[in-house]
Amino acid sequence: MRAFGAVEPVGRLAGGRGRTYRAGHVVLRPHDGAAETDWRADVLAALHHHDDFRTPRPVATADGGWRSGDWEAWEWVPGHADERRVEDVLRAGAAFHRAVAHLDRPGFLDRKDDAWSRADRAAWGEAALPPGRTLARLAAAFRPVSAPEQLVHGDLLGNVLFSGPGAAPVVIDWAPYWRAPGYAAAIAVTDAVCWHGLPVDRVDALGVGTADWRQLLVRALAFRIATLHLLGAWDDAAIRRHRPVVDALT
Repeated sequence: MRAFGAVEPVGRLAGGRGRTYRAGHVVLRPHDGAAETDWRADVLAALHHHDDFRTPRPVATADGGWRSGDWEAWEWVPGHADERRVEDVLRAGAAFHRAVAHLDRPGFLDRKDDAWSRADRAAWGEAALPPGRTLARLAAAFRPVSAPEQLVHGDLLGNVLFSGPGAAPVVIDWAPYWRAPGYAAAIAVTDAVCWHGLPVDRVDALGVGTADWRQLLVRALAFRIATLHLLGAWDDAAIRRHRPVVDALT
């Protein structure tokens, strides 16, 4: 707190795996490693905001860095996630992706070795999928994707905040991947179906105009299910949640 100039009382925030705190206008959270943290802070400190979206700005330490020990800090912005507003999330995500489309692929992506990164590679044939009947069904449905790749946000649905009328939605907690922007949208849509009650029969309409939409949905679903396998969380409840959209896509 001293390093980032946070002096107000601290409270734990919802989300962030229970490890994110707010002190006044400063949000403190454990960082994701020096290379990724510094890169993301440099990008978002300079990113031009639009009417369609904005992002929090990083908070520097007293000596001008982006990290103190295991921690990073960001400006607190008002708002709340609403996973039912899928179309609004997709619009904010599309605007964000247009704003970062010029960026080069950062080298740290090749070195990431968490469950999410491993599952993403497996969903794109860059590593083996975990064993299992559901993933085998999805893998049998894999087809080539022609959409160009760029930096995207791989966890949009719960990380777009909405506030009052006229306020731009706020994109937070950027989880960077190098994939087609439609893949990021497909992850948000499959999350909405499996966890937030979006009817399965809406998934096609939400992808109108997106190249390879059905295939991106298959890959997104494989990514989420592979992640649950790697986290040891693929259980009967998860199977029931995912079965309707698996059946619809395979």
